[in-house]
Amino acid sequence: MIEFARYAIYYAPREGDFADACAAWLGWDMQAGRAVAQPDLPGLPRSLADLTRAPRKYGFHGTIRAPFRPACIEARLIEAVEDCAASLAPLRCKGLALADLHGFLALLPEGCDDGLRALGEAVIRATDPLRLPLTEAEIARRRPEALSPRQRDLLDRWGYPFVMEEFRFHLTLTDQLRPGEQAPVMAALSDWLAPSLPRPFVIEDLCLVGEDQAGRFHLVHRATLSG
Repeated sequence: MIEFARYAIYYAPREGDFADACAAWLGWDMQAGRAVAQPDLPGLPRSLADLTRAPRKYGFHGTIRAPFRPACIEARLIEAVEDCAASLAPLRCKGLALADLHGFLALLPEGCDDGLRALGEAVIRATDPLRLPLTEAEIARRRPEALSPRQRDLLDRWGYPFVMEEFRFHLTLTDQLRPGEQAPVMAALSDWLAPSLPRPFVIEDLCLVGEDQAGRFHLVHRATLSG
């Protein structure tokens, strides 16, 4: 059994073509807990492995609660995530759009901004008792000197600066790209995802995930939104 030092709460797609395509793009299947072969796609400026180093260890996901050190045993974490999911309804969005977010590529939900903020706030509030307080080293890693006063307040209160009204749900697909790389990578990624991109895009679950000693994230438990 894998021991996890940190946990997080993510959106991750259920098994199917979309999950498979995104896992292959990144080279890590979070649900199976294993590396997968990445496709050899034409037109990329560098190898796909080199373009996806940072997001690979997390697996394809959208962060709802960022990684935290747990204040309780895993069984209690699962119970709390189940309780939270049972109080929330699935969130339906028009679809997903590929976008350049300050130098890296990600998928962004369309037509559900208010619902996403409400979902994020509900999960943050419900799961806050599950985490240990941040250490000084953890605070320093968030570069508090670069945060706005409001973001620093959110970091101190909730353990992460990009929550509540600062929450921006996204599904990361690349590292920071070099100048001139965005267009060819976006073209290759668009072609790769086109057959499987969901429309509508529906968030149906909360996924509790754990970080192994190598820094790779694994699906621990999937809780259906049923409120």
